[in-house]
Amino acid sequence: MSDGTSTAGTDSDPVAQHDQRSDPAVQHDHGPDCGCPDCGDPRTMDFLDKYLSVWIVAAMVVGVGLGSVAPGVVDPIQDLHLVEIGLIAMMYPPLAKVDYARLPRVFSQWRILSLSLVQNWLIGPTLMFALAVVFFSGVVPWFPARPEYFLGLLFIGMARCIAMVLVWNDLADGSSEYAAGLVAFNSVFQILTYGVYVWFFALFLPGQLGLDAMATGIETFDIGPWDVFGAIAVFLGVPFAAGIGSRYVGTRAKGERWYDETFAPSISPLTLVALLFTIVVMFATQGDRIVAQPTDVLWIAVPLTIYFVVMFLVSFGMGHGIGADYSTTTAIGFTAASNNFELAIAVAVAIFGVSSGVAFATVVGPLIEVPVLLALVHVAIRFQRRFDWTGHETGRLDRAPSADGSPVDTGGDE
Repeated sequence: MSDGTSTAGTDSDPVAQHDQRSDPAVQHDHGPDCGCPDCGDPRTMDFLDKYLSVWIVAAMVVGVGLGSVAPGVVDPIQDLHLVEIGLIAMMYPPLAKVDYARLPRVFSQWRILSLSLVQNWLIGPTLMFALAVVFFSGVVPWFPARPEYFLGLLFIGMARCIAMVLVWNDLADGSSEYAAGLVAFNSVFQILTYGVYVWFFALFLPGQLGLDAMATGIETFDIGPWDVFGAIAVFLGVPFAAGIGSRYVGTRAKGERWYDETFAPSISPLTLVALLFTIVVMFATQGDRIVAQPTDVLWIAVPLTIYFVVMFLVSFGMGHGIGADYSTTTAIGFTAASNNFELAIAVAVAIFGVSSGVAFATVVGPLIEVPVLLALVHVAIRFQRRFDWTGHETGRLDRAPSADGSPVDTGGDE
């Protein structure tokens, strides 16, 4: 039975280790240096994903330069709604790659699902709201009220990750089944609740808490709940429907293996291309703001960094606390710590416009998330080696759950 350390007899046999991981009935507990070619090692991360922060910075620079050298190109792009098309294209690949058939297995482990619900839809939004209040509401004397950045942070904090989380989870040797299942669940839950969360935390709660300066600042934007719901219906609903349709047609025409191993990887670069295109156009219209306020990016980065680190550490600790094994704990930790910056950017642009401060704040999200989450991959791997995982088997998908959600040994010695 797995106890959180490498199984004797396989430590020096990479082939045996690879076979062990490939078998879903066997718990995989190695680290990044075990020799297994599928284990989490940041050096094996996809080149485009690994340097995402670099591409984003480059797109920002190109956008600012384009706005300065040829400002006339921005108007035609906006008139043709190419930004909106790019945003929908950006959302399509991650939603098309989600396997919603994994949901029943995740629902069968109610303790893990309940924990993930609390982390993703209670702790995460509340923490981001608190950070937005501290840094941008004006309640702290030396932090001026910036309602546009306040809203930008909230748009990020309310959107749960459905794409890059799979990369972080895989690098840290987390449970791919749990990560995929939770991504599927968050995708559906997000469709139903994102508008409600944005309305509650951004439009309703500030006034109820006496944040008068912030409430007044938000009112100047003249937005209502239906503006938020309408943007979500277009920029999340359309790619969501297209993603489900793609999986339905593709798996029936060519099979699940072709869809997951050939089609899904082939459309993945579309997200990056569409994201970078959007950033170029956005920053082409915001060149004056960036030149005048170069420290704003760093100022927005501070609460985002705090958010990612705190969410991961708290979620990881909660998973370990309920007795979840390492792979499950890692999956729920990264699921809670990551955010759907594509959705945040899309909604911000749809409601406030490409050149708005709200949209500017959401673009900083992926710029900060990528290096911070990559660093947390190393933290997770260190936790795997330092913590005692003996007896931590809550949520093991290779074991049938008992009535109280704890694992039941189905026979066989691991």
